[in-house]
Formats: sequence, C-alpha cells, structure tokens
Amino acid sequence: MTSEISRRRFLGSAGVIGCSLAASPLLTPVSMASAPGENRLVVIILRGGMDGIDVLRPWGDLELAAHRPNLAVSHDNELHLTEFFGIHPGLKPLMPLWDRGELSFVQATSTPYRDKRSHFDGQDLLEAGTVDLAPLGRRDGWLNRMLPYLGGAQARTAFALGRENMLILTGQSPVSNWSPDVDLGMSSQGLRLLDLVMKSDPDMAASMTEAINLAGSDGDAVALDLNGGMVDQEDMMNTMAEDVSRARKGKTHLKIVDFAAERLKAETRIASFSIGGWDTHAAQNRTLNRPLKDLTESILRLRKKLGTVTWGKTTVLCMTEFGRTVRENGTKGTDHGTGGTMIVAGGAVRGGQIHGTWPGLEEADLYDRRDVMPTTDIRAWAAWAMRESFGMSKSALESNVFGGLDMGDGPKLLL
Repeated sequence: MTSEISRRRFLGSAGVIGCSLAASPLLTPVSMASAPGENRLVVIILRGGMDGIDVLRPWGDLELAAHRPNLAVSHDNELHLTEFFGIHPGLKPLMPLWDRGELSFVQATSTPYRDKRSHFDGQDLLEAGTVDLAPLGRRDGWLNRMLPYLGGAQARTAFALGRENMLILTGQSPVSNWSPDVDLGMSSQGLRLLDLVMKSDPDMAASMTEAINLAGSDGDAVALDLNGGMVDQEDMMNTMAEDVSRARKGKTHLKIVDFAAERLKAETRIASFSIGGWDTHAAQNRTLNRPLKDLTESILRLRKKLGTVTWGKTTVLCMTEFGRTVRENGTKGTDHGTGGTMIVAGGAVRGGQIHGTWPGLEEADLYDRRDVMPTTDIRAWAAWAMRESFGMSKSALESNVFGGLDMGDGPKLLL
C-alpha cells in the first residue's frame, strides 16, 4: 500500500476542509523510497520526447547535416566527447562530470513503444516498464515493483517528487510523495473534524500525519491553528495561490532536488521526479535550451547537495518516452520519433562512455525511414543499473520487474 491516498477518498472523507486538503503534498507527488544498503538511485523522467541526436550529436555521421540543415550546427571542439559524438551546448556545464568519469550516455535506445507516438502512452509505457499497457487502474511502475526485492522497504525508502502523478513508483509497495508547490493550511474547526475522521480511519491518520510533516519539511510554514482560533479562509487561499505562483515562476526543479538530496543523505535510497519542456516541434535551437538548463542545474545541484561520499554511491538515470524525427520539420523543429538517448550520471557510474550501437542515419537505416532505429531496449539499461546498485537477481528483473525483458550481457554501467 502506498502512502499516497486518492483525491476522491481524501476529499470525500473530509469535504468541509476540502480546500485545505487540496493543497496537501500527498496529492501532488514527488517520489522517494528507503532500503538497506548505501547505494542510491535517482530516475528523472524527461517529459515531452527529448531529441536524442541534438543532445548527443553524431557529428561523425555525414548524413546529419543533410537531414538537419538548421539544427546540425558546426562542430565545437569544447563539446566533443569522442571523434564521433559531441554534446549540445546546453550540456556544457556537465563536461567536468564527463572528464571525471561521472557522466555517460546511451545512444539509440527506446522502450518497446512504436508508431503511435503519443506522449501519454509513451510516458506510461516508460514508467510501467512493460511491453504494452494494462487497463487503467491495473498499471504499476517498475521502480515500485523493484521494492519488494530490496528487503525492508518502507514509505521513506522511495519518494515521488513533483506535481505530476509518478506511475513509475505507483504500486503495492510503500512510497512517499512530496510537492514543493504549496503548504498545508487548516483551521481549528477543520482539525477537529479531521480528528474525528482519523479516529475511525487509521490509514487516514497516518497519511495526514505525513502530510503535515512533509508540508513543513522544506522549511516553509505549515499553517495550523492549534489554539482554538480561526485561520482566515481568504488569507489561507491567498497564501496557497502565492505559493503555487512562486513555484511555477521560480526554480521548482531545484527545490525538488534539494528536498530529494536531504532524504537521500538519510534513509531514502530511491527518488524519482520529472522535468518537462522537451516537445520541440518548432524553433528547436531556442526551445531546447530551457529544459537542458533545468536538467544540468538539477544534476549539478544534486551532486553538490549530496556531497562527495553520498554522490559516490548515487546513480542518476535520465529517461524520455521516445526520441524525435531525424529530419527537421518546416518550423525548424522535430516531431515525435522513436530511438532516443539516455543520460547516466553519478559518482557510482563508470563514466566517460557512450553505450549502445549507432545504427546510422542513411534512409535505409532509419526506423520507418524517419526515426533513429533503436538498437537497445532502454529497460535493459535501467535493469542493469538496478542489479549493479542493489544486487537484484537477473531473473527477478527480467520476469517480475520488467516482464519479458531480455537484459542481455552486462554493460558494466556502474563501478
């Protein structure tokens, strides 16, 4: 059972204080988990379909410039990783990690999802880790399915962080959720009503206690009137609205990283959150800069906040639902594709490597004559990261965590 409870159940049980409870961090999640051992795993979902061949640029493929007359910019020696590959300028702040062996890439990789190119289905399949999607209501995520194999997993073992529901950590195993967007405000009358509800509902009591603790855990105030007074409803709602507005305008991703880092330095071993903005249909030379900045800032902030010792035991997987078309479109962007790129960072990573097999950009080499041909299953890379981090058996990963997966030979992704 997860510690997240449904919006319908929460509001149905305490409808009078619904406006306050709608702000609960349990209803707008970030995900994390705790487990035995010292290794940590952070999964960042890059929502929108990151263009893998703009992020990891195959300059050595002579077809690139023909397919992308505007996007295939000239080489920059400072951005070269190998004689064949370079990186987007937006990733330049990560070059020191590459040089220190704390950054790698996986080229031409994808989930089993093909052809329909729907963000929603693609993201669900990525987070579910399956070949196809089960009916809504029966879906769970691969990180959650992993937890029973770790032994001693508790709600604080894994955290789902952010506003979006994280399917990747949804399931039967306990997981905590947190969002930086809002604080919890409640009047004394609301607290008395909630107390009556919780006396007859132990699950509600545990969830509300966690909501109060998490709402204040980021250093912001939790507006609770415990002295019989009345919190002004208009003031409370204005405070919530201001909190949401600041979160959306500010660097919410860094607040999420800060929260995750504090937990990862303690009992938490698994965290997941997402970064959006990767759907670059137009003016990609401009629109890709913002999500790349958010991603680089998140990775570097996590490294700084974790410190040398904890970072040295941490693996960060950055995964997207699909890549983008090889040819740029008429608006100097790219459309939904297939094969993409995975970014792997962390002190536990065997860095300075580009994994996988490059399929080539000749038309006959493309998937459906339009996309990068996937040469590996992205689930296999995640599975090996889990095996190398937590010692899980290959059979459990192939059969139960990622149903029907063939992991292949070990890529030595981690140290």
